[in-house]
Amino acid sequence: MNRLASGPAIDVLVNKRGPVPEGASEYAREKMLAAVAHVGSPVLAIRAQLTQAANPSARRPATAQAMVDVNGFPVRAHCAADTMFEAVDLLQDRLAARLSGTRQRAGRAHRITADVRGPAGENGGHGHRPDRHRPPVAERRIVRHESFGLGRQTPEDAVIDLEAMDHAFWLFTDMTSGADCVVYRHGPGHRVASSGGDAQEWEAGPCLSVSPARAPECGVDEAVERMRLAGLAFVFFVDSATGRGCVLYQRHDGHYGLISPAP
Repeated sequence: MNRLASGPAIDVLVNKRGPVPEGASEYAREKMLAAVAHVGSPVLAIRAQLTQAANPSARRPATAQAMVDVNGFPVRAHCAADTMFEAVDLLQDRLAARLSGTRQRAGRAHRITADVRGPAGENGGHGHRPDRHRPPVAERRIVRHESFGLGRQTPEDAVIDLEAMDHAFWLFTDMTSGADCVVYRHGPGHRVASSGGDAQEWEAGPCLSVSPARAPECGVDEAVERMRLAGLAFVFFVDSATGRGCVLYQRHDGHYGLISPAP
């Protein structure tokens, strides 16, 4: 019997997308509980998502991802395989390894939840404040600038971070290419954009598309002007002064915030 059965109940939620096979959700629930069975710190919640591509001939059509809240620190993993049950097995192993061998980056969370508006037409899960308190477009300025070291991740793991933190976008450094990138919600799934342009190669999946456009290279002032003219929720650009990918975003108060990688 799993030792968790005699301890506090863990909140486990398994979401499904696409034609996920019968029994996979309960199988994933059991495997996730087994992965956290020997964690010393309190496990507050487990969130898993199973995604099955509609086209069975797609390469590795089954994906499984999970986020475990270990006493306030998120631990995440993502796997893809030919079958859903195989993907869940791989996910268990990867999650267990991360739980036992990885200290979480407590300062990694982008502290912008209270500031960021979602993509155009959405609020990205954050509250929407009345427009009557916002300054005219010409008077909007950058009132917050944050700079920190970006984590090296795959786009899939960045999506997990984005959803776990409920942000409108997630800035990261691609694990393979070393290019600064951003993921954001796009239609029913997510989209990734890279500062590396055509040099970056990713395999698009059923829930992750790749932006065909290269991030513009410009100064911060020009990025602000793009925001003002296009009315965008955020702009991903390559700062011509540093050569790094940055995000300029609109805050709830109508002014702008800027996120840039630390030198």
